[in-house]
Amino acid sequence: MVKNIPVEVIAGVNPWVFLVGYFASCFLGVYLFNSSKSALVSFLGYNLVVVPFGFIINVVVARYDTSLVLEAMRITGTVTLGMMVLGSMFPAFFRRIAGALTAALVLVIIVELVDVFVLHKQHGIIDWIVVFIFCGYVGYDWGRANNIPKTLDNAVDSAAALYMDIINLFLRILRILGRRRR
Repeated sequence: MVKNIPVEVIAGVNPWVFLVGYFASCFLGVYLFNSSKSALVSFLGYNLVVVPFGFIINVVVARYDTSLVLEAMRITGTVTLGMMVLGSMFPAFFRRIAGALTAALVLVIIVELVDVFVLHKQHGIIDWIVVFIFCGYVGYDWGRANNIPKTLDNAVDSAAALYMDIINLFLRILRILGRRRR
């Protein structure tokens, strides 16, 4: 059983091959767990998402001090718990803002791609915007998970959605904290 893949192994992969493989796996995984009514197929989709996310987490976390990573985990856990409470209390609100969250996320992705590949710079404010977007997604996905039929397939689908929300939230919080400590 693999317990740890050294960062150097992941970093040694051609960046374009890694990115294409990462996005292909994630998009296929999201498609599978969103479109399937089979818990087994949804679980396959879930794994096609969490494994590449794990590679990213491995590379990113290795760049930061352990105390900073633990602080980001604590903040992420606290924020996630708070958003889960709000998602339980106000599911209708989160359903109403779901379209705005998606539009905001697509816009942020476009802005970040232009910033990185055209302008060759990054804006710190984008990390804060992404944190707020994924706070909204945690509330939405938690509220949705509590209001859909309790099936094994829906449990896997909800877990996959929440996993992506929480990991994206964690990575942005870690980046914000890392920038503040420089």
